[in-house]
Amino acid sequence: MGKFIVTAALTGAIHTPTMSPHLPITPDELIKEARLASEAGASVIHIHARDPETGMPTADTAIFGEILSGIKNQCDAVICTTTGGGFGMDVEQRVSVVKTYS
Repeated sequence: MGKFIVTAALTGAIHTPTMSPHLPITPDELIKEARLASEAGASVIHIHARDPETGMPTADTAIFGEILSGIKNQCDAVICTTTGGGFGMDVEQRVSVVKTYS
């Protein structure tokens, strides 16, 4: 078998809680799913943070910071933050996480 890399995209960019009761929303839920994905063989974790109250995509760097820290503490996967953001986010909002945590 050839070499391969498994990437786990935990939420997708446009999905909301109304689309699936299984969508991880809170930092703790995202951290748990990242750990489970890593244990299942994922070597890259791709994350979109969510506002824990609304479930909508957010570029809030504090929320991303909590998620990133938790994932780093629980697994050794490569973490891919996003510049995808959500509908209505401007470019500055979309790159704020990369600027803050790279």
